[in-house]
Amino acid sequence: MSGGRIVGERAERLAKSIIYHAEGYKTYAEGLIESLVNEASVSREEVQDVVDFVLSDMYCLARDCARDTMVRKFVEPALELVMLDKALSGKFDREKALLNFGEMYATAVAGDGTVESKRVELTVGGELGGGAALLRLATLHLFNQILPKEFKFNARIYVKKDRYYDIATYGEDAARFMHLLAVSAPSAGGEYLSPKFDEFVEEAKVEVRFDNIRLTDKGRVAADLIISEGNVAVKYNVYLREDAIMLEFASTDQSRVELAARLLKLAGVGAEVKRKGSMDIWRVVATTDKLAAGREELRKALAEIVRRAVENGRVDASKAERWLEKLERGRVLMEGWPRYEVGLMRSGSLVVRFESTNPDSIARETQRFREMGLEEGRHFTVKMPEEGREGYVYILRKGLERAAWLSVYGSERQRELAAEFVKYILQRTEEAGKEVFDKAREVIDEGKARGSLTLKGVEKEVEVDGKKHVVKVIGGEAVEEKQNGKKLLRIRITAEVGRVEGEHTIVDRVVREYTITFGRYGRRNATMGFTTARADAPGGRGTDAVRLAAVIKALTGKEPLIRRKSDGTIELVCGGEHLEGFRRFAELADAIEKWLEETSW
Repeated sequence: MSGGRIVGERAERLAKSIIYHAEGYKTYAEGLIESLVNEASVSREEVQDVVDFVLSDMYCLARDCARDTMVRKFVEPALELVMLDKALSGKFDREKALLNFGEMYATAVAGDGTVESKRVELTVGGELGGGAALLRLATLHLFNQILPKEFKFNARIYVKKDRYYDIATYGEDAARFMHLLAVSAPSAGGEYLSPKFDEFVEEAKVEVRFDNIRLTDKGRVAADLIISEGNVAVKYNVYLREDAIMLEFASTDQSRVELAARLLKLAGVGAEVKRKGSMDIWRVVATTDKLAAGREELRKALAEIVRRAVENGRVDASKAERWLEKLERGRVLMEGWPRYEVGLMRSGSLVVRFESTNPDSIARETQRFREMGLEEGRHFTVKMPEEGREGYVYILRKGLERAAWLSVYGSERQRELAAEFVKYILQRTEEAGKEVFDKAREVIDEGKARGSLTLKGVEKEVEVDGKKHVVKVIGGEAVEEKQNGKKLLRIRITAEVGRVEGEHTIVDRVVREYTITFGRYGRRNATMGFTTARADAPGGRGTDAVRLAAVIKALTGKEPLIRRKSDGTIELVCGGEHLEGFRRFAELADAIEKWLEETSW
């Protein structure tokens, strides 16, 4: 408040004079203030303003201390001061004090603060706001005294309107403060509990080192790996197993395991805290693929452990080569996404699933899909964890298709989220093998194709019954109707069809509306569509059936089955693959999707 001119021993004397003033020793207090004015380059008015500012809140607090709303402003920073003072005198563990303070301050910032690149700001306001702000500033001053030199930072109070005050750090000071907050901000399963904390990660610069490469009792290679940030370090065990590199940290202290998960996140690895069986042990584990997604400093340390194990003849060189290739390639998983399991069922269906015992993680993924534009129950299913058992988020095929569609045709925010999800799933399926990747690619391509075309203006040349025809579509629609209690879907297409003679001559052009009626049939609820050639059409039933087949083939890419019955009727039969072809057109896509949803089992 004095522009930085009252510091050090003079600041201590000013604080004492304020205390003496409050205790009734006004004459002695005035003497201290007068000597300070004579020594420092400040005016009597400036010093008196500081004294009056503090005393006004002190007297207010003395009168109103019984009010909970007032006391709460002071309890937290007062407890922080007690803790930090004990840590400074060696009566409390310094690292624990550092983490506790960081968590408490970060929680305050989450509620009433701002985090941006190069700025951390906490707003304190309302009645007694000035006193509470000064107490907060005092905690930061004491906190700095237990920090190593390279992490110390400066914070200032900025007076705003209506008794509001900002405690802010900027620039390099903010960057140093963020190193601590990145480690200590509240989390669950390695994920921060407030999106404001995500900014801390950008400023994190973890250090990674390894030590003590050894053989376990079972003959496996093990090593210690230390990740540190903001003067906080955790030592993990690294094991080179038969099938993977595994990093693990386990403890009966859940908060310590949460810290290990946060440090891993700062190193670029998303891993969840899980309870080990029925024992009171918590652990965080990451294996090769997740570790390969980490930051360069982590991947380099792991690669060096592998190389030394090979040099000592403790790991097979061909196995090590595969691990090193993954570690050197890096970024296998996209930042900000947990590990989704992908694969194929025996039926060949694609499985996309995220499992966790952490309800917050399941809720986070559920919210992500809702923001993307997917609907629970229709595009994905959710089961929350119960009694320590895993819950899950399961993406249905239609959900992945919809996400692919939204990545192209959704709102700006939907496109951004869906495109990121589609990219991530393709990365995961690529790791799972060519068959899984090809299946995912097929589903995604189908999703993007839906509604991507318009019927009007489609003009194609197709071959049916050994003859070439030119189909020019004029328009069309899909409508749902009920018949005998059964939901049917009628697709109506208006088109001109002509037969090609010679090289370029088109003859017998006919324009008419064609209707294909789809329903669900049989034990398998199969999708089938039927239409009948008209006897009164130009050229009769046979010619009309060929023209209709040409229209269907031009729009779906597949020729329908033509059945000629004994009574002279000619029926054309379509299947599910034809309906999928029709879904590519904007005029038909929504009605088809709705009908399929309503008639599915």
